[in-house]
Amino acid sequence: MTLPPPSATLALASARSPLDGLAALGEPLGSVFFQRALLGGGLVAVLCAVVGTWVVIRGMAFLGEALGHGMLPGVALATVIGFPVLLGGAVSAVAMSLGVGALQRRGRMSYDTSIGLLFVAMLAAGVIIVSHSGSFATDVSTILFGEILAIGTGDLVVLAVATVLGLVVAALAHRPLVALAVDPRVAATLGLRPRLAQGVLVGLVTLAVVASYQAVGSLLVVGLLLAPAVAASPWTTRIPTRMLLASGIGITSVIGGLFVSWFAATAAGATVAAAAIGAAAMSAGIHAARAGWLACRERAADRRPAAIPVS
Repeated sequence: MTLPPPSATLALASARSPLDGLAALGEPLGSVFFQRALLGGGLVAVLCAVVGTWVVIRGMAFLGEALGHGMLPGVALATVIGFPVLLGGAVSAVAMSLGVGALQRRGRMSYDTSIGLLFVAMLAAGVIIVSHSGSFATDVSTILFGEILAIGTGDLVVLAVATVLGLVVAALAHRPLVALAVDPRVAATLGLRPRLAQGVLVGLVTLAVVASYQAVGSLLVVGLLLAPAVAASPWTTRIPTRMLLASGIGITSVIGGLFVSWFAATAAGATVAAAAIGAAAMSAGIHAARAGWLACRERAADRRPAAIPVS
């Protein structure tokens, strides 16, 4: 086989129009499953941004991680007996949320201790169910890492309902949640029932975790829940503005992650989660660089000699 001369190869490369690159970039958009993944991922990103903002403010990251793993027994059992997987995960996550509250109230355990105990218990139960079934390898991969490219029309309807429900509940509970974030005693004094507000927040976290399961799986759900909110935190002071910015960062992470996974042939859910974490790291780096630059300007201004008045 005779190879073309280098000059011919360069001429061919230079003859290609920039529009060819744009056409290749738009190639994934022609796939229906890719379009559904974008829409479903966008819905998940909005819900996680709103709930994740409160998670970051209240320091409840461990609860989100535990609920993600706590879904495993319900998802595994639903897969074994042929029930809807999302329903099994929801039941398991709700059971864990109620168990955390019960242990904290009646067992006189700290919040972290009760979460840690149930986290291990639910994870162990899920592993036992998976190991007992014996024919589960593909479904385990989906459970742990998600399958965002397999989102169907029915899944989109469920995600849309979950997102609208989460936004409505967050809007109605905004004042009690703000008071709870400031001081639970202040919330109790104002008659805002901090325990109920805490329960609503746990319910919102459960809803976001369950809704995100299809997109990023139980292992990576915390990335989409926390990273956009963390990325938005340094740039805003108002909670609604932070939620809006986090939504934009989350949607951008979904779009970027899906395109990278398409062309790089990587796992879509993991790539989306990595894109969100990368956005948080980039935000922190830019904010630190900006703070350093402003500090240098202030030091330089302090070193300038004062102007001598002329009489």
